[in-house]
Amino acid sequence: MPKMKTNKGAAKRFKRTGSGKIRRNSAFTSHILTSKTTKRKRNLRKSSIMAASDAKRIKVLIPY
Repeated sequence: MPKMKTNKGAAKRFKRTGSGKIRRNSAFTSHILTSKTTKRKRNLRKSSIMAASDAKRIKVLIPY
């Protein structure tokens, strides 16, 4: 049986935590930052845990 392939696009965007949850970074951080408040931009820097329903699909893309 051949090896499973990792989806490289997903691997660059998501990381698996020690307990197996999926960690993701926030969107809306790359441009048009002048119209966003400092507080909003600071909170967008933080990573968050992906919802369980979405995480199921991502786990298929990053099996290792």
